[in-house]
Amino acid sequence: MSKNIQVVGIKNIQLPIRVREKSGGFQNTVGTVSLQVSMPGERRGSCVTVFTTALNKYMDAISINNFSKLLQEVKETLNAESAELTMDFPYFIEKKAPVTGTRGLMEYRCTFTDGTGAEGDFILSVQVPVTTLCPCSKEISEAGAHNQRAEVSLNVKFSRFIWVEDLIEMIEQSASCELYSLLKRPDEKFVTEQAYKNPMFVEDVVRKVAVTALNHPDITWFSAGVESFESIHKHSAYAYVDSNELIGNNLHTKSGTKTAKTTHKPGRS
Repeated sequence: MSKNIQVVGIKNIQLPIRVREKSGGFQNTVGTVSLQVSMPGERRGSCVTVFTTALNKYMDAISINNFSKLLQEVKETLNAESAELTMDFPYFIEKKAPVTGTRGLMEYRCTFTDGTGAEGDFILSVQVPVTTLCPCSKEISEAGAHNQRAEVSLNVKFSRFIWVEDLIEMIEQSASCELYSLLKRPDEKFVTEQAYKNPMFVEDVVRKVAVTALNHPDITWFSAGVESFESIHKHSAYAYVDSNELIGNNLHTKSGTKTAKTTHKPGRS
């Protein structure tokens, strides 16, 4: 049996980090970091010191450029074939309620992933909670329709930098209604009626996200998944798309705009 160890690393180290905001400032948050390398079979000894030293060196100003420098430094120090870094963190954005303007902080989960190997492109990932309202339920009911919270996960590669805030806004505009952390009664009325006017299956949401991403000039690849936490079922509904599968297969052009083709599935939310 081969004595080679394919991958060695550290997982789930929590560190205080500072992430640059679109507004120009920095946001202090906590990152959960995993760092690993592909090691030659003859390499012996612990790599933990190398990993932790590199993380502490760069954590004060995390950026795409620093990711590349950190990974290259670790790779060269350990004489590794490749290195990969994943950092997951909560990111907070202040939002105003749609009617009263009441302010509240919304939390979004974000992930930075980068590597030095063949698949080493930087990937920006966001998880965004939204509302979906079932079109089938609205159609068959005399009053009301079941709605629920859903979560959209979007992963992108890009040719020019894209702000987390822009991806979040893109996703929120693709659902029945966006979520807010604090609502008063006039706001509750608005979001309830907004969702009712804009019913969507999970397929509809993932389609809208895909169409927007396909037409974004700086996104070179993406994958998107939508999970709806059903309010009247014990199960969740789910839809997923990868841009590599869309190109040339489920893609057509209308008036110069790329459009992802999907099929409605009645009874799904």
